[in-house]
Amino acid sequence: MKSSCLSVGDAAARFSLPTHVLRHWEDTGLLAPARDGGGRRRYGEADLVRIAVIVRSKAAGMSLEQIRVLLDDEAPERHRVLEAHLADLAERMAEMERSRRMTEHALRCRAHDIATCPRFREIVTGVVAGTRRWPTADDGEPRHPSTMNR
Repeated sequence: MKSSCLSVGDAAARFSLPTHVLRHWEDTGLLAPARDGGGRRRYGEADLVRIAVIVRSKAAGMSLEQIRVLLDDEAPERHRVLEAHLADLAERMAEMERSRRMTEHALRCRAHDIATCPRFREIVTGVVAGTRRWPTADDGEPRHPSTMNR
């Protein structure tokens, strides 16, 4: 990477972001770029690394407040925030697994309309009645979609 600093436009373009996003992150204290003699923002290598961390953390589902704690090397709640985020990721991954299993089932089910599938209707009836929750991979539900429409 060049040792020269980038303008707000060049820094934003580097990460495919609109410039107002970098300005917002500065307003919220996540970024503090240097200013040149004319008062224009100048993003150095450390700023670009920080932007990369923010972009990646946002993609991982972290809030700006969580990212602020992540980037604060003196934040006492850093581990608590990261552990909570890991728990959130685990739940989101479990939800994605449920979605994948339902989609695979719909793809292979003999019933063209999944709402008419006997196995799916059995699950939905329980969920609607409040007597059942959506199955998870650990519930012992059939894993192979071709076995779910029996």
